[in-house]
Amino acid sequence: MRYRRSDVPGASYFFTVNLAERRKTLLVDYVDMLREAMKKVKQNHPFCIDAIVIMPDHLHTIWTLPKDDADFSKRWGLIKAMFSRCLEKTERISTSRLDKGERGIWQRRFWEHLIRDDHDYERHVDYIHYNPVKHGYVNRPTEWQYSSIHRFIEQGSIAPDWSGCNKIEGEYGE
Repeated sequence: MRYRRSDVPGASYFFTVNLAERRKTLLVDYVDMLREAMKKVKQNHPFCIDAIVIMPDHLHTIWTLPKDDADFSKRWGLIKAMFSRCLEKTERISTSRLDKGERGIWQRRFWEHLIRDDHDYERHVDYIHYNPVKHGYVNRPTEWQYSSIHRFIEQGSIAPDWSGCNKIEGEYGE
């Protein structure tokens, strides 16, 4: 089955990518392996990570792709595969995954949203940075170490006391 996805070369996209078992904490337990997988994939298939938050069982990110490229699915497939190969095989694997020779680390699909304009972009960046508060891991976005909010503060794009208290609504794939 081919999923209907936006494929606009050079566009910015918001993604939500989840572990198959949402109670696991693999993404923060092995955050360095995840970062390394992203770094290696970026070397052969460039993209810019505009914003990101890595949660224990899912992540949100905004990528901007090269002007002649829209193949984010390939990039996610490579990142997921590379990260999975680094982990010991301890996960529960369904019969359908076994039949296809798949691991059971990641949900097969991911949520993708084509960023439409500057307001949409800002709204999704805010959502990314507020996500650890939303899930109750911290009281303030700056307390979460696996977030691009620290880079945004360094660059002066977000105030150091930004709390994200403004109401963040919409579809984000969670």
